[in-house]
Formats: sequence, C-alpha cells, structure tokens
Amino acid sequence: MTTLEEQGIPGVVVASSEFRDAARYQSEALGFDPVCVFVPHPIQNRTDEELRALADDAIEEIIQALIADNP
Repeated sequence: MTTLEEQGIPGVVVASSEFRDAARYQSEALGFDPVCVFVPHPIQNRTDEELRALADDAIEEIIQALIADNP
C-alpha cells in the first residue's frame, strides 16, 4: 500500500479486529500510517452472506476514508 500511496493512489487497509495491534506495529515498523478499517473477527469460516453483510457494514467507512485525503 505504501507504493500505491507514493504514486498518488489512495488505499485503505481492511482487516478483522483481531489484527488491530498487528497493523499498528507494522505501521510503526514501516514508518507509514495507513487508514485502517476493522471488521468483526473472525473472517474465516463465514458464509458468503455473512461476508457480504460485513462488507455492506464497512463500505461507507471505507469510501469516506478514501475520499477524506483526496478532495
């Protein structure tokens, strides 16, 4: 994502809430502070319908994060 951001292409990290700390530590290690949207954990073993519901619940936050830094 850092490469995309350097090219002016906005991005958002989407991960399950279980990886909140890992995302923070990785960001600190890379010296890069990406916008992150966390969805409920776990992702694995969810039905297609449940995954769609997670995406539907998160999409507005993801869109807002993408446009917030890119007027």
